[in-house]
Amino acid sequence: MPSSFAAHPAETFPAATPAASQVFTTVLSQGPLTRLELARRAGLSAAAVTKAVRPLFESGYLVEDADTEARSALGRPANLVRVDGGRALFLGLKLTGDAIFGVLTDLRCRILLARRVPLTDRAARAVLASTADVVRELLTEADGYGVRVMGLGVAVSGDVDRGEGVVRYSPFLEWRDVPLAELASAVTGLPVTVDNDVRALTVAEQWFGAGVGLSNFAVVTVGAGVGCGLVVHGRVVAGAHGVAGEIGHVTVDPNGPLCHCGNRGCVEAIAADPAILTRIRERTGVDVTDTTEAVDLARRGDVHAREAYSRAGEAIGRGIATVANLLGPERVVISGEGLAAYDLFAEQIRSAFAAAAFGSAARCDLQTRPLPFEEGARGAAATAIQSFITDPN
Repeated sequence: MPSSFAAHPAETFPAATPAASQVFTTVLSQGPLTRLELARRAGLSAAAVTKAVRPLFESGYLVEDADTEARSALGRPANLVRVDGGRALFLGLKLTGDAIFGVLTDLRCRILLARRVPLTDRAARAVLASTADVVRELLTEADGYGVRVMGLGVAVSGDVDRGEGVVRYSPFLEWRDVPLAELASAVTGLPVTVDNDVRALTVAEQWFGAGVGLSNFAVVTVGAGVGCGLVVHGRVVAGAHGVAGEIGHVTVDPNGPLCHCGNRGCVEAIAADPAILTRIRERTGVDVTDTTEAVDLARRGDVHAREAYSRAGEAIGRGIATVANLLGPERVVISGEGLAAYDLFAEQIRSAFAAAAFGSAARCDLQTRPLPFEEGARGAAATAIQSFITDPN
């Protein structure tokens, strides 16, 4: 481990029982709450909550404040239990094919600092060296808060085995079977959680965003690829082999363009940014080089560019309908860098979804959330927070 990384004895989260983790998670995502409301939402007795919160209060992870606005029947202020966000810090990194995005967050996953470092070499050794540099910089900044960094989360696109900490296959980095958690822990000295980038974003939405309080919802990301994270019965679904939710490879047009996966007419082969650019080049003869140019062309009224985005919206809507028909989520959150063009295909997404969703599945709430670059790294930090709380060593 490089000498520039300070080695601290690992601090274990003081939640010795599943009830304690459940109580803390409930306060973290839905608080502040009175003890009575906390017991109701956690599905526990008042006595069980009292027992669970004791070590969390003693260690400073939970605090209790008087809420003068909410008075009990006796006229006394009710006490609200909340998480002390400043009690611990976490790092999150999102690795893409050309950059590392890094954030420092507090325990409530609020971003304190964000960094972006370009990648010029995708080899694992080079990426690890750049990762170490980003972590070193963020740890130096974290020293100013006087609070320990408890963990590092890393999010990567592709097939990622979170349990093993291994990137099985990442198309943008061209990696296969890279034991990233082990390697990153060795160069940073921190506990490391590695997960698929869309699942990491889903964890952030489940605990800190549009999925708070929902048992069943999905996150669909649109951009360089098309991804989907699923929460079923309150748990993020990874599947037996880590590839659950591959909405990008749902066939929506059997006669459509060839996908890199080998099939034809996948959502990703129609709606991902590279597919849209290819379609526009083929139809217009204009050599658009990036999505900014493509969006500009469409907004200026080019018929073929607008058709490419309409077609993409229809494919996304049909893909989301497939998820709704299979799982019946309460909400689908649409996000990703592709939302920069949302005005060009929003109507098509909704109309195609409505046409293809069966029965009550059409009642699913579709929401859109812009995704600034640091949100992917924030998702990674959320997985580190989750691991710290639910998987204490």
